[in-house]
Amino acid sequence: MERELRKNKALWGLFDAIVHLNDIDECAKFLRDLCTLAELQAMAERWEVAQLLAEQVPYRQIAEQTGCSTATITRIAHWLHHGEGGYRMMLERMAKANDEGRRQKDQG
Repeated sequence: MERELRKNKALWGLFDAIVHLNDIDECAKFLRDLCTLAELQAMAERWEVAQLLAEQVPYRQIAEQTGCSTATITRIAHWLHHGEGGYRMMLERMAKANDEGRRQKDQG
C-alpha cells in the first residue's frame, strides 16, 4: 500500500471501524452515513466490474452491461491484476461463501 496511506491514522481508523461491523445491515447503515449515494454507486460499480472481469467477460460487454467506460474498466482490471490483492481476496472469499451456501441449501 502506498506509503502515505500507511501513515494516515484517520484512514486506518476508518478501516478499523469497518472491520468491527457485525453484519450487512450495519455495513449498509455505516456506509450510507459515511458516503454520498454517488460514492456508494461508484464503489458498487467497481465491484460489479471486478466480478465481471474475474468471469472473463469482455470489456465491451461489461461497458454495455454496466454503463462504465472502457477506460474505467481498464483501470479496475489493472488493480485486479496488479493491485494490493484486495479484489482477488474478496472474489475468492465470496466464491467460497456462495459455494458453502449452495451446499447447505442442497443438504437442507
